[in-house]
Amino acid sequence: MYAELFRLDGRAALVTGGSRGIGLACAEALGEAGARVAISARSREEGAKAVDYLKQKGIEAIYLPADVSSESAAQEAVRQAAEALGGLDILVNNAGIARHCDSLKLTPETWNEVIDTNLTGLFWCCRAAIGMMVAKGSGSIVNIGSISGFISNLPQNQVAYNASKAGVHMLTKSLAGEFAASNIRINAVAPGYIETAMTQGGLDDPEWSKIWLGMTPMARAGKASEVAAAVLFLASDAASYVTGSVLTIDGGYTIH
Repeated sequence: MYAELFRLDGRAALVTGGSRGIGLACAEALGEAGARVAISARSREEGAKAVDYLKQKGIEAIYLPADVSSESAAQEAVRQAAEALGGLDILVNNAGIARHCDSLKLTPETWNEVIDTNLTGLFWCCRAAIGMMVAKGSGSIVNIGSISGFISNLPQNQVAYNASKAGVHMLTKSLAGEFAASNIRINAVAPGYIETAMTQGGLDDPEWSKIWLGMTPMARAGKASEVAAAVLFLASDAASYVTGSVLTIDGGYTIH
C-alpha cells in the first residue's frame, strides 16, 4: 500500500532548470516513479544531453528551452509542457542562480538578475501552472528554496540570493493557503550544501569548504539525489496532507 503512494504513473511533470544538478535528479526521480517529464533550461545543449540521459533510463522526457525570468517565457514553458505531455500534474521550480558579492558593490543588474530568476520567475511559473491545476481540480508544486532563506551564509556574501530564497519560502506558504481549497498542494524544500556545479567552486575552496562542512553536523555535502527523494515525496500522494511546508535537507546545518 505505502509504496504505491509514491507512484506517479499517468502524471505529467515539468521541472524548470532540469538539465543538471538538483533539477536533473528531480526529473529522474519523478520519471522513475512513472511520470512523463518535461525539463526546461536555458542551454539547449545541456537540455538535449539531459533528455538523452533520462531516455536511457527508460523515462519519457522532453526538453523545452526557456528563461523563466521572463513572464511570457515562463507561461509559454508551462503551456508547452502541458500540451506535449497531455496535461500538467506536477511542477518543480528548480531554476535558479547564485551571485556572491559584497552588498556595497552589488549592482542593480546583478540584484535584478537573481531576484528575477529565483523569485519572480518562480512565481510566474507557479501562476501559469496553478491556472491549469485549478481547472483540473488537483496538482502539486514543489519549489526549491534553500537554507539561505533561513540563515545568512558564511563566509560568502550573497544578499540577493538569500533574499530571493527567503521570498521563495514565504511565496510557497502564501500560495499554499490561497489554493488549498482547490486541491493544489504547494510545498518547498530547503537544501543545504549539495554537490552540484553551483557549489563545486566553494566545496573545492579549502577555506570555504572548511566552514561549510565544519558547520554541518553530518560533516559532508549532500547529494542531488537526496534532495530529489524529498521532492518525490512532496509531489506524490504520500504527502497528500502536506501543504505550505518547507522541508529542510541540510545534514543538520541549521539546527545550531
